[in-house]
Amino acid sequence: MLVSALASSGCFISENTGPGHPCSDDSECPTSYRCVTASPGNASCEVVYPPLPQEADSGTPDAGPVPTWCRDIRPILAASCVASCHGADTSGSHRTDFRLDQYEASGGVLGARDLAARIKVRAVDQQSMPPAGNPAPSAEQRELLTRWIAGGTPSCSDGGTQ
Repeated sequence: MLVSALASSGCFISENTGPGHPCSDDSECPTSYRCVTASPGNASCEVVYPPLPQEADSGTPDAGPVPTWCRDIRPILAASCVASCHGADTSGSHRTDFRLDQYEASGGVLGARDLAARIKVRAVDQQSMPPAGNPAPSAEQRELLTRWIAGGTPSCSDGGTQ
């Protein structure tokens, strides 16, 4: 009865806002979901697990400076993700739509910055990447990844190579 009342009034409620729902930014996704770019021009809502905290704990000490791509993150991804899978050599993954040895998209191939939310989900939250048998980031390195992403994925402290 409620459905017919809503339909007759012209009011329709869409339930298609969960995983896989096309989006252009996080505001188009439900709480605990992020708009993740899987390939150029193809973004969708993805669940973030565990859910994002609503407010920072005021009792938590400052974790220090925000990690940067050049100084902190590139070495972690080079050791755990790039060798034979997500770099120039893709023989381990056969994925050619992104590379984690580059910071930004280039020539239609996404970089680590473009995939930051997915890196956090797969490498930090779920710890499903890298696959078994490959060197995994330490707990400290996972924390650096989390802080880099939360801090806005800065490239280099000097805007260049540092």
